Amino acid sequence: MRERQIEQNLAKAVKEAGGIAPKFTSPGFAGMPDRLVLLPGGHIGFVEVKAPGEKPRPLQLSRHRRLRQLGFRVYVLDDEKQIGGIIDEIQSA
Repeated sequence: MRERQIEQNLAKAVKEAGGIAPKFTSPGFAGMPDRLVLLPGGHIGFVEVKAPGEKPRPLQLSRHRRLRQLGFRVYVLDDEKQIGGIIDEIQSA
């Protein structure tokens, strides 16, 4: 499965959960996660989408660490089977 398909499945699942998953772009601040997951009740998480087996680049890992230091949840998604668990974790935060 390609990264694009996994990303589309994430957006669809978030929509079914009552939320939105806009593509997140940050000009001038490279390495930010691909999607911002916003769920009812003010629940938020960042999701880096990768093709199966791919890993985040060092700059991406640095951004993930910083976001976590700020108290945000950050996930790396490389298998569509992870989507439900990620949504559940964000909703429970």
